[in-house]
Amino acid sequence: MDFMSKALLCAKKAEKIDEVPIGAVIVKDNKIISTGYNTREKSQNALDHAEIIAINKACKKLGSWRLDGCDIYVTLKPCPMCAGAILNARINCCYYGAENINDSDNLIENIMQNTKLFNHKTKLVYLQNDDCKEILTKFFKQKR
Repeated sequence: MDFMSKALLCAKKAEKIDEVPIGAVIVKDNKIISTGYNTREKSQNALDHAEIIAINKACKKLGSWRLDGCDIYVTLKPCPMCAGAILNARINCCYYGAENINDSDNLIENIMQNTKLFNHKTKLVYLQNDDCKEILTKFFKQKR
């Protein structure tokens, strides 16, 4: 199953409600257990990023804050807040489809891979996906 395509479908849901089109999917045992997409504008809540919403749903579904054995697929490289949440949830691997131009100093890698500060690390894998980049580029061109 192409989980990044599923995350992209979530991003399109965000786009339809005029949110930044970012989507996330959490997978365990090769099955989707939760999804999320940005709803910050609609909810007026700074925490309502796709990854945070997907993590909340997965925690409720599994009955645990530890998402051991789970991976997350997200259409854009996570921001620092989401990277911290992904790491703290003990997610094994974060796959992302588009680079975040705001992460020029590899901050996200430093958060997810820092074994000096954290007892867990999350693998970060770039799955270059032109559709993930294109939906964001198109969205911001229309806004400017």
